[in-house]
Amino acid sequence: MAIINGFLESLVGLYNDSGLSVLTWQNYVMILVSFVLLYLAIKKQFEPLLLLPIAFGMLLVNLYPSIMDPHATHQVLIEGAETLEQAKALSGGYPVFQNPEGLFYYNKIEAGGLLYYLYQGVKLGIYPPLIFLGIGCMTDFGPLIANPKSFILGAAAQIGIFITFIGAILLGFTDAEAGAIGIIGGADGPTAIYVTSKLAPHLLGSIAIAAYSYMALVPVIQPPIMKALTTKKERAVVMEQLRPVSKLEKILFPIVIVVVCSILLPSAAPLIGMLMLGNLFKESGVVERINKTAQNELMNIITIFLGVTVGATATGANFLKLQTLGIILLGLAAFCVGTACGTLFGKLMYWLTGGKVNPLIGSAGVSAVPMAARVANKVGQQENPGNFLLMHAMGPNVAGVIGSAVAAGVLLRICG
Repeated sequence: MAIINGFLESLVGLYNDSGLSVLTWQNYVMILVSFVLLYLAIKKQFEPLLLLPIAFGMLLVNLYPSIMDPHATHQVLIEGAETLEQAKALSGGYPVFQNPEGLFYYNKIEAGGLLYYLYQGVKLGIYPPLIFLGIGCMTDFGPLIANPKSFILGAAAQIGIFITFIGAILLGFTDAEAGAIGIIGGADGPTAIYVTSKLAPHLLGSIAIAAYSYMALVPVIQPPIMKALTTKKERAVVMEQLRPVSKLEKILFPIVIVVVCSILLPSAAPLIGMLMLGNLFKESGVVERINKTAQNELMNIITIFLGVTVGATATGANFLKLQTLGIILLGLAAFCVGTACGTLFGKLMYWLTGGKVNPLIGSAGVSAVPMAARVANKVGQQENPGNFLLMHAMGPNVAGVIGSAVAAGVLLRICG
């Protein structure tokens, strides 16, 4: 009988230690959602570099919630200590304190979960600027320098951010939450994460997943909007070849941009500064080792940490709310409005230049680099197979990266 009781107690203990005793239906739903995201990342290759670690972080935290637990501090009384010297001898090396009752104790710190510590890079705003450093190393600002009018199209595509910001406030979200939701319209994952971590960290999981989902769906979402707002004749316009850009211009550009943006909008300095530092690594030609490290090893490491820890914020209790559905729909609206505004401003430039600008390049003003530029090129070639818009679209596309960072600075200034 004792053996049977011991066996049953072991089974009960095993059950209590397992996830079966703590997981809720919400956790199981999120596990299924993570499977869907893994499928999209692996099979459909929708932004797999970030969607895969995000999905796996979501899976992990819903299987083992303690992996995101913070560290805890407990007071341990020192038994038998009557003097400070005795307390120190019995403390095991911990600093000793004395409470108002005259008893001695030390603080014992219990370690938190693995992803809690990695998440501090998100919480403290470290990972997104480092991602921007890598993006800067891989970005060619030549098309933007050759055609400065692209700045207008990049700025126009950010209008969706501020329209959605106002709409979210009208729907009952706080200013900070509305700012975090609106930034989804920039189609820039690191910027969305950076702004949300500062303004509304409790929404980080849903906003990050929405932002990267819409980035991945650029080839699906943008073409219908672009075609609805332009005519066949406008889409078939062949643009003149861009002028060559000198090395001096490429070196001066990141320096000038960071000086101007940091003076006018200090809140955007961390993102703009890292973006331009990375580009200066690339264009200077004198730090090739650093340039390769920033765009390869460092970028890959930070991408892993960022993706897994952001996914780990999407627990069932935090994610499965009507509020999350509202955020996803508002994010979609922000992205669609941004695409439409960029295209309409491209249409305006088409009229002002007498038909020399293809309005499709305006849609690339969202900062999904280089996917949005490729989509503009593809839609243009559907009307005119000999039309090559890629380099022309890259101007508004990289302007959109700068524009989304500036928009982030504005929102942080308004709501922070």
